[in-house]
Amino acid sequence: MLPAYALALALVVTGPLLAPGYLLLRDAVSTPRSHLTDVALGLSDAAPRALPQDFAVALGSHVVDGGVVVKALLVAGLWLAGWGAARLTAAVLPDAGRAGQAVATTLAIWNPYVAERLLQGHWSLLVGYGCLPWVAAAVLRRREGAGWWWPLAFWLALAGLTPTGLMLAATVALAAACAPGVRSWRVPAVTLALALLVASPWLVASAVAGSLPASQAAGVPAFAARAEPGLATLGSLAGLGGIWNAEAVPETRATAFAFIATLVLLTVVAVGLPVVVRRPAAVPLLALAAVAVVVPAAMATGPGLVAVEAVVNALPGLGVVRDGQKWVALAVPGYALAGAGAVILLRRWLPGAAVAAVCCAALIATLPDLAWGVGGRMTAVSYPDGWRSAAAVIDADPGPVAVLPPDSMRRFAWAGPAPVLDPLPRWVRADVLSTGDLVIGGRTVPGEGARAREVQDMVLGGATREELAAAGVGWVVVESGSGDLDLPLAFRDDDLTVYRVGGSAPASPHRALMIAVHLAWLAVLLAGAAGTTVATLRRLRSGATSAPGQ
Repeated sequence: MLPAYALALALVVTGPLLAPGYLLLRDAVSTPRSHLTDVALGLSDAAPRALPQDFAVALGSHVVDGGVVVKALLVAGLWLAGWGAARLTAAVLPDAGRAGQAVATTLAIWNPYVAERLLQGHWSLLVGYGCLPWVAAAVLRRREGAGWWWPLAFWLALAGLTPTGLMLAATVALAAACAPGVRSWRVPAVTLALALLVASPWLVASAVAGSLPASQAAGVPAFAARAEPGLATLGSLAGLGGIWNAEAVPETRATAFAFIATLVLLTVVAVGLPVVVRRPAAVPLLALAAVAVVVPAAMATGPGLVAVEAVVNALPGLGVVRDGQKWVALAVPGYALAGAGAVILLRRWLPGAAVAAVCCAALIATLPDLAWGVGGRMTAVSYPDGWRSAAAVIDADPGPVAVLPPDSMRRFAWAGPAPVLDPLPRWVRADVLSTGDLVIGGRTVPGEGARAREVQDMVLGGATREELAAAGVGWVVVESGSGDLDLPLAFRDDDLTVYRVGGSAPASPHRALMIAVHLAWLAVLLAGAAGTTVATLRRLRSGATSAPGQ
């Protein structure tokens, strides 16, 4: 019953994506086919933020359409978040029953964090988010001597589609391992070992590609958490909102209604706290929730920004911490348990089903525009035919591609009003040069693509075909009518112009290494899935044979 309820909520949220087409919204880019280019393997001068996500999507798109792969993973992430919250509640608060589990499920799916990350296009982060309650439940079972290591391996590997997802999951696992009771070094030790193995794609890519310059510190103020109307930054984060991009928020969170919605959410959580704090297994998750709210709020203050900039300058690999609000995901397992605890407390005076119905309805009513693609702003998009034709031209001779305009984000009339990352790098077989520069509030936050910046300067400066070929450029693609170039024309329509340059660049000598570490991640994922399936079947068979009358 609870899995079906969680799936229903996930489908209500993502309904528009069930139509034919592709997810194209800000950072979310899906294409019909992806390839194992050097860029997809992390062998470029850009930070490896999308590993092993790009590897997984490239493999999946060779079996089914890439748009289906991305949309299926997004729906699965939200479904797992709700179902996992119910399972975690059953493990920590068994007396909450289905009523409490329903509240936990609703809170995990229907909240501002999910809405804002959907609008920002962070579909793979939401897959990691969906793994968090499962990770906590798996660790708690291992601490009690029940279950196997397979589930923990699987959930860490699935969350590890992105570096942030893995960091979130490993943090939840370590917190759950600190619950009072049985003390063992094995759970945190195995968690760290698995996390390092799962992280090997982006750790190794960072080492061999040298793609973590100190320039990441320049974006710290731009990515700081943001206060919503009627709320300070701390209040916005406590209400699971406050993303840095004011354009990636539901309409109700851009008004004073955000205060009412936050008050309702925190009331549900606060009512259940007296019950949950008495459960030892829940205490570390509640403490983690408090830290996940307070620390990002502190990071958004003047001294906090200075401290984060200093850390990122000293350790460029920690540029991932710039977006402080995304760490609020760590609060959701604790919040979900507290929401379930509200049912336990209030059913002293009211039926549990009635309490659950009121709590669930209140959570949904205070964020009505999460429904149906966050108020219709997240839809399935169809590419113009010219994109397929241009990709076919480049794929016939996959040399490095330079793209104009130089910005990383594009606005296409056929893709809706919101900007989107250039789809070309995830479509063609060639490596597409990208600077990674972002313009936020009129200020340019420089990316890591030094070579791409040099090539784009050459193109904008009127470099000849011979000069571009000598620089290793195979093609120049001009999108959305950005002007004509004095280069040999290979394809043109109303949306794209492709120029043939003919240059080439050698493949990275580290391709075999990067494929090997990606296969190691995939092995952990598949082995974890197989082991979990076998263990579950054995448990079900054991339960059936021990039932009365058997």
